[in-house]
Amino acid sequence: MRRILLFVFLLTAVASSAQMKWNERYQQYIDQYKDIAIEQMKRWRIPASITLAQGIFESGAGQSELTRRSNNHFGIKCHGWTGRKVYKDDDAQNECFRAYDTAFDSFEDHSRFLATGQRYRSLFSLKTTDYKGWARGLKAAGYATNPQYANKLIELIQLYKLYEFDNAKDYDKFMAQHSKDHAPNGQQLHPIKIYNKNYYLYARRGDTFKLIGDEIGISYKKIAQYNERDRDDQLQEGEIIWLKKKQKKAPKEYKNRLHYVRQGESMYSIAQTYGIRLKSLYKMNKLKPDYEIRVGDALKLR
Repeated sequence: MRRILLFVFLLTAVASSAQMKWNERYQQYIDQYKDIAIEQMKRWRIPASITLAQGIFESGAGQSELTRRSNNHFGIKCHGWTGRKVYKDDDAQNECFRAYDTAFDSFEDHSRFLATGQRYRSLFSLKTTDYKGWARGLKAAGYATNPQYANKLIELIQLYKLYEFDNAKDYDKFMAQHSKDHAPNGQQLHPIKIYNKNYYLYARRGDTFKLIGDEIGISYKKIAQYNERDRDDQLQEGEIIWLKKKQKKAPKEYKNRLHYVRQGESMYSIAQTYGIRLKSLYKMNKLKPDYEIRVGDALKLR
């Protein structure tokens, strides 16, 4: 009896250690592509949760060599493809994979690939909320050779609550549009984040307002204005760059909270952190524009 109990304990320990753990990179991928996944669901009737889970799994959350080289987020091989191609070892050596100009093209082709493929036809009789049926159906239809493919997709969907997107009534069109953007010189797109009813990204080494504007499709002069800067200013790696006009106040949760100035901060850097217009930050604190803040100063944010 003790041996049986020990065996059961070991099996439980192995299963528990094999459980998927939350990964910040995966969450960033979800934040970046959830809106295009919802848009695709509304057009093609493929659950957004399935699209996101497959994208994460097949592309290593956008970090795989194939995705970096070709914007291929779903590991789709050529199969009569007449567009651009790349080659890499997979089940066999030097296999042919589809290559795309943008992430949007990859998501769109993935939807079309499933919707027009004879082997996946039965999946479209399932509800878009039946992510388990879709995951198992994809595996049964031969989408992937990994025997745990369906289980891995289901794990991802449950861990990150991707099933919530399957009930979405709307999506952020600005974020969906970003998946159609072209990054300069073959680089990856800047991940766009949302805060204080605005969009922002972090500047990379060598970035300029012009480079960011060309990628996002917004006038670089406007982006400079939104950030209260000169359009020819040098950008520092890690700087927050807002993509729309900043708010006059911080979010509501800061109604009764103060910001205490830390070493190295300026009124401008604080305004950028909270997505507040610099003029508004001075005004709500009844400070003159020439006031020099000191470490420990308490600032209202709304």
